[in-house]
Amino acid sequence: MNRLKQFVTDPEDVGSHFEYLKSIFGYQFGEEVSDCVFRDNQFFKIQRSVNTWRIRNVLYDGELFLVLRPQDGLFSLTLKSASLIKQCAPFPDYRVAVKREVKDVIQNETGNVFAKHVVEVDRSLRSGDEAIIVSEDDELIGVGKMRLSGSEVMEYKRGVAVSVRERWKKRK
Repeated sequence: MNRLKQFVTDPEDVGSHFEYLKSIFGYQFGEEVSDCVFRDNQFFKIQRSVNTWRIRNVLYDGELFLVLRPQDGLFSLTLKSASLIKQCAPFPDYRVAVKREVKDVIQNETGNVFAKHVVEVDRSLRSGDEAIIVSEDDELIGVGKMRLSGSEVMEYKRGVAVSVRERWKKRK
């Protein structure tokens, strides 16, 4: 977190920006999920870029929750936000479910999710969208960015389906 503080301000109350953040989240993940995730603004804080003073990070209960990408103005997910979305949205919404055999490999090693390992996917996901990676039992594995659309993932049996950004590490 020390390295992160060089580029962003100290956390501040979300205040009047709550509805703005909720509307971006609603555009990206749907109004129902947005209402579920952004129920109460007392747990949310924001961090701004020290250079542009724009909102960069959204913290929930003191932990990094969402990152607002300056390139497209949408959010990148963290494991904390993915677990909350998973509770609010029915399976398979916003998810890529992988085979049990590769769950541990994806969870504990570097690498991405390949199309041949996917058993279920939200077909409304597009290339470049944020995705929640889960096991067949809907157990959180990680988060990442779609490299193929949801329908392409099920049609193709080759290539990277999701570039994994963050993994849920198992405690030994």
